[in-house]
Amino acid sequence: MTIAAFKRALICACLPLMLALPGHAQPATSSPAAQEAVQAPSRAEILATMKRAATFMMDEAAVNGGYVWQYLPDFSRRWGELEANKTMIWVQPPGTPTMGHLFLDAWHATGDGWYLDAAMKTADALIKGQLDSGGWNYVIDTAGEDSLKRWYDTYGKNAWRMEEFHHYYGNGTFDDAGTAEATQFLLRLYLEKKDKGIKKALDKALGFILNAQYPNGGWPQRFPLVKDGGLHGKPDYTGYITFNDDVSGENLEVLVFAYQVLGDKKLIDPIRRGMDIFIATQQPQPQPAWGLQHRTTDLKPTGARTYEPEAFATHTTANNIKQLLNFYRLTGDAKYLARVPEALDWLDKVQSPPSLRTQGRTHPTFLAVGTDKPLYLHRRGSNVVNGEYYTSDSPNEVIAHYGSFRTIDTQTLRAEYQKLAAMKGEEISKGSPMLAKPGTYKLPRYFTLRDVDVFDMMKTDNAEKVAGADKLADLIRGLNPRGYWPVKLTAVSNPYIGDGPATPTGGEYRATRVGDLYDTSPYNADYPVEGISTAAFVKNMGELIKALGQ
Repeated sequence: MTIAAFKRALICACLPLMLALPGHAQPATSSPAAQEAVQAPSRAEILATMKRAATFMMDEAAVNGGYVWQYLPDFSRRWGELEANKTMIWVQPPGTPTMGHLFLDAWHATGDGWYLDAAMKTADALIKGQLDSGGWNYVIDTAGEDSLKRWYDTYGKNAWRMEEFHHYYGNGTFDDAGTAEATQFLLRLYLEKKDKGIKKALDKALGFILNAQYPNGGWPQRFPLVKDGGLHGKPDYTGYITFNDDVSGENLEVLVFAYQVLGDKKLIDPIRRGMDIFIATQQPQPQPAWGLQHRTTDLKPTGARTYEPEAFATHTTANNIKQLLNFYRLTGDAKYLARVPEALDWLDKVQSPPSLRTQGRTHPTFLAVGTDKPLYLHRRGSNVVNGEYYTSDSPNEVIAHYGSFRTIDTQTLRAEYQKLAAMKGEEISKGSPMLAKPGTYKLPRYFTLRDVDVFDMMKTDNAEKVAGADKLADLIRGLNPRGYWPVKLTAVSNPYIGDGPATPTGGEYRATRVGDLYDTSPYNADYPVEGISTAAFVKNMGELIKALGQ
C-alpha cells in the first residue's frame, strides 16, 4: 500500500469509528494469571472465523464486487466519505482497493484459493469503473454516469465542507491515494495471476500516472484537466502541482514498486523527475518551505479549496522533508539533503507561541506568503448555499473539520537528517529498490497489516506482533451470527432533503463539523448507532492473519 495510505484508511480518511466489540461492554481488566489461562484459538477456529466474516462481506455488503466504508445493518443507508447510493462503491481507502489488498493478504496467509477468487471479483469491480484515461474517481456508480451525476448534484454539492464533491469533473483523481491504491492492488494481483485482463488494466493505470505527470515532474490532483472546473468564485485548483495528501509521494511509490517487479526501465525517468520537483518547488529564503499546491508556471504556492488559502503549509513542509530523506536513501544523491536544514529552521521559526501549544499542537497549519503570519480558518453561514470560509489572524472559533494547528516533531526530523547526512550516499543507498537490478526484490507479502513502503522490499523479517490469546478469543466471539463485527458508527450524515436556503437558518455552525439540516457532510453523532465497517473488517482480519503466522 502507498505511503501512509493505510494509516489514512483506518484513521483519517474514513468516517470516525469506535472499534468496540459488539453487543456488550468491554470486559474489566483481568489479572495476569487469568489472562494466561485464556487458551489461544486454534488455527481451525481462526480460519473459520475469517471465512465467515469474508463471506458476509462478499455476499451481503459488496455491490458487484465493490465496497463502501460503512453500512447500517439492514443496508438501508451506507457511506463512503459521503452517503452513497445503493449502486455505488468507493475507491478511496478503506474502500474497494483496500478490500482487494485484504483478500490477497488472506490468500497469502491461508493458501485458500477462495480469497484469491474474492480478490479477482474486487478487481473486476475496479476495472469496470476504471476511466478511459486509466485512473479512477473517488467513487464508482455501477448504475452508470447519469446516476453518478445525479448524486453529485444532490449529496455531493450540498456537503458544505466536502468541496471536492461540489463539481462533477468526470476525470480521475490522485487525491486520497485511491488511484495509487487501486494500481498497487492490480500490480499485486497481476503478479499472482498473470491474467491478461488484469495486465491491461494495470498498464492503463500506470499510463494514467505517466501521462498526468508534468515535464517538470509534478502531478496535478486530477487528470485530464477540464474546462470550467472552478468553484465558489475561485479558479480550478485541480491542475496545480499537488503535494496535499502526499499525491507525489504516493505516485512515486507506485512507480518504484512497478519498476522493481516489472523491470520497465522507462519508469526511471519519471521517478527521477518526480523526486526533483520537491527540490524545484522548495521556495527561497526567507521562506524555504512548501504549500499544499504550487502553480505550474512560477512554482509558487497557491490555494485550493476555499479553506485552503494561498500559503505555506507546515504539515506539508514536514512531509516533504521526510520524502527528501527517503529520496536520499533511494538514490544516494546528496542534492536531496542540501536544503533540508533550511526547511527545518523555518519550521522552528514559525512555531506557535506557548499559549497556543496545547494538546500537543506545535505549529499553525498555514503561514502567509511573504510574512509568515498565521492564517486561521473560519466560516459563517449555515450551509453551502449561504455559507463561506475565510481566514483571519484569530486562533479562536476555528473550523472543526480542518485543523488550523499541527503537531510536528522537528527534533526527530532534524536527528534523522543529521544521521543520514553523516553517511555516504553509496552507503545509505546500498540495495535500494530503485538502484538494484529489477527483479531483485518482491513486493511485501502483506499490505494491510501495517503501513508498508518501498523499503519493505529489502527487509527479510517483516513479522508483526501477534495479539494475545484473550484478544483473539474476543475477536472470534465478537463476530455476530450474521457474520460481521458490529461497531459503533460515530459519524453519520443528514439525508439529502434538497438544496439549502439562501438565508442562514437558526443555529451556530462556526465550529461544528456540519451545518444545518441541508448539509450532507458527515458529523459526529451524539448517539452512535451500530453498523458494519469495512475498516473494522480489515483491521480484525489483519489480527487473525497475524495469528496464523507469517
